[in-house]
Amino acid sequence: MESLSIIPDEIVVNKIFVIRKQKIMLDSDLAELYGVETKVLNQAINRNIERFPEDFMFRLSESEWRNLKSQFVTSSWGGRRTLPYAFTEHGVLMLSSVLNSKRAIQVNIQVMRIFTRIRQSIAENKGLRSEIEGIKKMVHSQNQNIEIVFQYLDELMEKRENPPPRKRIGFMPDEL
Repeated sequence: MESLSIIPDEIVVNKIFVIRKQKIMLDSDLAELYGVETKVLNQAINRNIERFPEDFMFRLSESEWRNLKSQFVTSSWGGRRTLPYAFTEHGVLMLSSVLNSKRAIQVNIQVMRIFTRIRQSIAENKGLRSEIEGIKKMVHSQNQNIEIVFQYLDELMEKRENPPPRKRIGFMPDEL
């Protein structure tokens, strides 16, 4: 079986956003990748709406949509009459049961592989992050210990420079 990548991975990755602490793709971006109009994609979804529960697909709020649009330098999104649908990883997977074209199936496989790589990368980063936190704690502890050593050294230097008056012992000559 061929593993043809019909779209460069970078293009797909650039169409994945994080909204509501979930990685999502917009209906218009998916339609573009599948080679269909957004209207056609949304019609297919609406005919099969029971396949897309809230954790698979949701409509962006007005503020989420404004925030997302503001992240693009040049907007080629055009004027939409409705707020876009956002598809989670499971929603993108479910789209394969709604769209049956060969291109849609190939794109869907590619998108799912990219989601998997992103998930693996995040898991690796969590391991690195915990290691870095451990090193930071160790360095902080060592910094505190070094600071204590310097305080002791300062005290010793001060005692050496300003010794306390000592009572003399031994033979003292008579004063003339």
